[in-house]
Amino acid sequence: MFNIIIFGPPGAGKGTQSAKLLDKYNLTHLSTGDVFRSNIKGETELGLLAKSYIDKGELVPDEVTIAMVKDFVQQHADSTGFIFDGFPRTISQGEALSEILAEHNEKIDIVLALEVDEDELVKRLLERGKISGRADDQDEGTIRNRFKEYLNKTEPLLDFYRNKNLLHSVQGMGSIDDIFNRLVQEVDSVKA
Repeated sequence: MFNIIIFGPPGAGKGTQSAKLLDKYNLTHLSTGDVFRSNIKGETELGLLAKSYIDKGELVPDEVTIAMVKDFVQQHADSTGFIFDGFPRTISQGEALSEILAEHNEKIDIVLALEVDEDELVKRLLERGKISGRADDQDEGTIRNRFKEYLNKTEPLLDFYRNKNLLHSVQGMGSIDDIFNRLVQEVDSVKA
């Protein structure tokens, strides 16, 4: 099993690049956004709780997110590996992910950190909001609040994974294919 975390602020291209990496490496995609939306659509208890935070542009509390992720990993225990997109977002989630994988005798192999300028991210998200209709991508104030949450709670993960020698920073500006080629270069350097 080969496990990748793709890391970056909202709008950095994690979902787009994850889809391309999934095809190349035959992995299972775990997007917390997709897991949240599935639980919200199914009106599960965890889904309704997650929705109340998402609608305000806030991060969903760790215990809710971790419970959803653990359930997803257990449902896909026969996978050849995962791409974790949007998870973990805090150090406690990172520690929980290590524990979840250890239960299956697995670990994280590489963390890819997409680096994109904040103004470019706001532009991308507002455009995505027009296309997708997602309420959390249609208001610049909500978007900027998500960046604030990201900076306060998520950025410490860079050091967490850097200290484990797993972090690979990748320039997230340019064409989708250029960014993908940079990511593949990093993944292949670890898989070799």
